[in-house]
Amino acid sequence: MTSRERILAAIEHRAPDYVPVDLGATPSSGISAIAYGRLKQHLGITGGHTRVYDVVQQLAQPEEALLDRFGVDAIDLGRSFNTEAFAWYDFRLGDGQPAQYPAWFHPERQPDGSFIARLPDGTDIAHMPAGGTFFDQSCFPYLDGYPPDFRDLDQAMGRVLWSALVHSPWDHVGDPGFWDTLRQRTQTLRLSTDRALMLVFGCNLFEWGTFLRRVDGFLYDLAAEPATVEALLDALMQRHLAGLEKVCRAVGDNADICRFGDDLGTNGGPFMSPAMYRRFFKPRHTQLCAYVHRHSRMKTFLHSCGSIHALLPDLIEAGFDVINPVQTNCRDMEPERLKRDFGRDICFWGGGCDTRHVLPTATPSAVKDHVRRQLEVFAPGGGFVFNTVHNILPEVPPQNIVAMYEAVAEFNGTAPPQHG
Repeated sequence: MTSRERILAAIEHRAPDYVPVDLGATPSSGISAIAYGRLKQHLGITGGHTRVYDVVQQLAQPEEALLDRFGVDAIDLGRSFNTEAFAWYDFRLGDGQPAQYPAWFHPERQPDGSFIARLPDGTDIAHMPAGGTFFDQSCFPYLDGYPPDFRDLDQAMGRVLWSALVHSPWDHVGDPGFWDTLRQRTQTLRLSTDRALMLVFGCNLFEWGTFLRRVDGFLYDLAAEPATVEALLDALMQRHLAGLEKVCRAVGDNADICRFGDDLGTNGGPFMSPAMYRRFFKPRHTQLCAYVHRHSRMKTFLHSCGSIHALLPDLIEAGFDVINPVQTNCRDMEPERLKRDFGRDICFWGGGCDTRHVLPTATPSAVKDHVRRQLEVFAPGGGFVFNTVHNILPEVPPQNIVAMYEAVAEFNGTAPPQHG
């Protein structure tokens, strides 16, 4: 199988020739720039660049040498943008390593070593403390209450770091002819690689409520102001569907997967009851998935952290083909339980290695043992793409990253395949 065939077979619950692998196809399946630079040093890879394509989470865009070495089967369409040297500039990561930022991103260093990101009008929207490894949101446009209507929603969303500091290709969405350029570059990328192509297009609903009102405020609103929440969600859906129309027209016949995001879980369970999910979010998620399935060849992928076992029956009914990051270290998210209860109905993209307790602190041998156990549960019959439980964080030893991918190759019974 080609990588694209391997990914699609896994999503469609057909047993692929190898367990497919992801590293960096989404901003929730990637690697910290600090960990990435150390990994390159460990592997003796010189040249190239540690390019921080997701500035909020400080994630590196994996280069071809790493993708080939670890047999990675999927890539983000955003990598077809910002390919020129002038699109980046040099800076130093928190541990002193050289790296590059996108040319448009210039956070202000403070006297105490922290950083502030601002909008052109001076609005403070994100902070990273001294020694920090990601930016935190500091501007919540509706923190003090909702407006009388949502005519200003576009402006409000633009003041949130997840929109204002967006990763490629969306940092170019304002360019003249963007949608034509996106289509052209997607076609070129599809011809130049056999890897599956991922388009990251948020369509967040619950999360946009938390971005605008803060988590505590929006959770309160779900119970106390349901009519206002419905109005906000309807306004968001108008924008999401209008965006999906452009997405499907531009890349729907060339991209393989459309990735949505909505973190619905905590460590101990969902943020809301299944009944509340069904009221506010399931009908809208169903509409989003149906639109993609009707108007493109793309599979639908939902990123949701946390314990979401109780919501998975509804997410499956809503039409999601893939769930990520499969946070197996949360309550009710044991691999055996997930595979038994939902393994025939949804593809697990993640859950391959615990990034909280195992990957940062275990020995390479223990990492291998852990990964083999996860693979033995998730891999049979397809429905699984190997990836860590969310991003590889800065403190992870490079030896453990190598051990993790070695375990996958050994499980597959082959060296990772090379890619055309």
